[in-house]
Amino acid sequence: MGGDFAPQEVVAGAVEAVRRYHIPVTLVGRADAVQSCLGGLRDLPGLQIVDAPDVIGMDESPMEAFKSKRKSSLRVAADLVREREAHGLVSAGNSGAVLAVGKMVIGVVKGVERPGLAALMPCIDGWSVVVDVGANVDCKARNLEQFAIMGSYYAQLILHKESPRVGLLSIGEEEGKGNALVKETFELLKKSDMNFIGNVEAREVFLGKADVVVCDGFAGNVLLKAAEGAGEMLGLVLKREFAGSLKAGMGFLLSKGVFRALYKKIDYAEYGGGPLLGLKGGCIVCHGRSKAKAVTNAVRIMHQFLEEKIHEKIQNRMKEYTLLEKFSFDWRT
Repeated sequence: MGGDFAPQEVVAGAVEAVRRYHIPVTLVGRADAVQSCLGGLRDLPGLQIVDAPDVIGMDESPMEAFKSKRKSSLRVAADLVREREAHGLVSAGNSGAVLAVGKMVIGVVKGVERPGLAALMPCIDGWSVVVDVGANVDCKARNLEQFAIMGSYYAQLILHKESPRVGLLSIGEEEGKGNALVKETFELLKKSDMNFIGNVEAREVFLGKADVVVCDGFAGNVLLKAAEGAGEMLGLVLKREFAGSLKAGMGFLLSKGVFRALYKKIDYAEYGGGPLLGLKGGCIVCHGRSKAKAVTNAVRIMHQFLEEKIHEKIQNRMKEYTLLEKFSFDWRT
């Protein structure tokens, strides 16, 4: 029931995922509203409906909603994951509420204080992983260190990078640049066993300087939304220019494949959403403006995430890191 175009677009996207990829999906929400969106597809094999009468608004306090709306679609879906009646959760709703139910219902893996919302950001020679992009607005250096650990391992798994370059988002490349949080995090990452390359500026994210970019959720969300806005602006400007003259229109026809590939890379609907790293079960947070295409791709990515057991591998990685940290000491003391 969450998102700007729910439930119609969410239901349509889920139906397409069942049809195209044969992924079993449970739609959680107000049963009458969901059924009205389905029309004659109520008996589609692989599709189920679980009633959840409460709805959490995009402007509601996550904690208040978590406490008072125990029958919301988000809470009921998280309960299904906790009880192993479902393997993963996909939501385009209130991201703060998704984080709340993720932490308190699905559960956080040992060694992680706060799950980090990861996003794939297009860059000149591929992709980079950015953590966090909106789940945790106020962070401590310890949180960012954990984002870096999970993000680095996630990049190993999905980008197939043996030793991902980890960068810390800041206002300058030089050590010592940034606010108190960035400076403290810099010192922690410098002492870690990760391939930490230092600070990176926002423009360098798109140039592919780092495979993993670490930041608090406030800065990460600003970076993400700015990138989306720039991509939309580029598309509108190109459309206007190509429609302005016959010569430009012919140029577009000749380079149509190039522009199609560019648009596909910058279109957030192509990757659907980002995983909350650090939970005991799978969880994908979609953009609030997600339509059917984005939801379909989010379900597909969630299925791949679960099939490759990425959440379990991250859990094991955090256990290893916690043990190393616990038994490490300074030989000079």
